[in-house]
Amino acid sequence: MNDRSVSLLDNYNIEVLRTFKGRGAILCETNQGLLILKEYEGHHERVLFQDALLTMIQEKGFQNSERILKNKEQELLTRDQDGKFYVLKTYFEGRECDVRDMEECRQAAGTLAKLHRVSQMEEPMPGAPVMRNAQTEFEKHNKELRRVRKFLKERSQKTDFEISLMKYYDYFFYLALQTTEELQDFQGEEAAHFVCHGDYQYHNIICSGGEMNLINFEKYICDSPVRDLCLFMRKLLEKSNWVQNVGFELIDAYNRERPLEKEEYQQLYYRLSYPEKFWKIVNFYFNSGKAWIPGKNLEKLNKVVGQEKDKKIFLEKFKSKYGVC
Repeated sequence: MNDRSVSLLDNYNIEVLRTFKGRGAILCETNQGLLILKEYEGHHERVLFQDALLTMIQEKGFQNSERILKNKEQELLTRDQDGKFYVLKTYFEGRECDVRDMEECRQAAGTLAKLHRVSQMEEPMPGAPVMRNAQTEFEKHNKELRRVRKFLKERSQKTDFEISLMKYYDYFFYLALQTTEELQDFQGEEAAHFVCHGDYQYHNIICSGGEMNLINFEKYICDSPVRDLCLFMRKLLEKSNWVQNVGFELIDAYNRERPLEKEEYQQLYYRLSYPEKFWKIVNFYFNSGKAWIPGKNLEKLNKVVGQEKDKKIFLEKFKSKYGVC
């Protein structure tokens, strides 16, 4: 972002004290506190609902979230001379949640539960997105896995990464199919009126003044609240090589603020069981250039394979601990 972007701040009823560059954004010290100016690339309809969502949860008492500021024309987006749109939001002075600090991670899980308590709508709000669910996403992922599997089998000359990928492909592919089939047989409660953060991971959790504050709601989605919890848990479990107490402590912290229902434990089990990380590696590979494949791809694949045994042990313990079928 450049100086022309900074000039967009003139469109707001704020007094700017100083500005400095952040990660793909401009941070601003103002008479209204710390703000952040970012380019907005989503659909305009989404920012309207995002603003309505943030307003709703704050009116219900959840103050640990960003909010969007309107410009002098009372619009949520401001357009620059190049036709790009920008959004100005409140920001929190602090740092990202430390994934190595379990106390902070437990606090983040509790904050997520508090968010879900107030993000449940009594009835769909105008502009609310269509509900998504794990079944639909798994089936989409499976189609992609099937397509890449066919592509790899027909590829005559394979790189070291592709050879390794083929070695483990069938195991993870059939695990994906099995998990999807088992989820289809499970009939859980609908959660159409829940709005999830959509990207609940440590980058979007700012530790400030002893509180966990949430930013970047752009990927909000209507789904079971388990979606957010699963993403947060999976990230930390992968970093800890699926150490059991990490996952169970996060669930305990969440339950203290919003106890999970039996059906939600079942949903969480299937979401954690699905080989999401393997699918991401395959997806990144297939949608990138094949002439040169980064060595990181092979490292990530080997890590997924190496963690599979510990992951299965964790999931078995999960089943017995929470009575999952």
